Amino acid sequence: MQTLDLEYDIDAPAGRVWSFLENFGDIEAWWPKGGPVDIERVDIEGSGIGMIRHIHNKGMPAPVSEQLDYLDPDTYTLRLSIVCDRPAGLREYNAKGRLIPTGEKSCRLVYHGEFTTEEGWEDEGREFLLAAYQLMFSGLREAAERP
Repeated sequence: MQTLDLEYDIDAPAGRVWSFLENFGDIEAWWPKGGPVDIERVDIEGSGIGMIRHIHNKGMPAPVSEQLDYLDPDTYTLRLSIVCDRPAGLREYNAKGRLIPTGEKSCRLVYHGEFTTEEGWEDEGREFLLAAYQLMFSGLREAAERP
């Protein structure tokens, strides 16, 4: 099992950033548009804990399907896993994100991912996840800083 631990500071209140994260099915509200991974559409399966968002990205052969495993608004914490067809040689992926208020108008997103890959795909899996994390961080920052 490999791990990734990243932190990202956002100049917006934790509650504002959380409003995007807790609305798990509406990733298009904050995912950056026109970048290297552009969402074509999102299909939702179920609701609440256990729901799956099937993210169809332009140019990718299969959706990235993320399942909401845990959501706690009191601690600004969520957990998700990638299910179904996994990209970049991933065999298993789980993540935990937590927002920590750092001021009235600022917060830090602490993100922990655990994953395994097919043999020989370790670097590609890690690079795929790191790129996705950077897009997530910048998309959340841009959306939360909008008026």
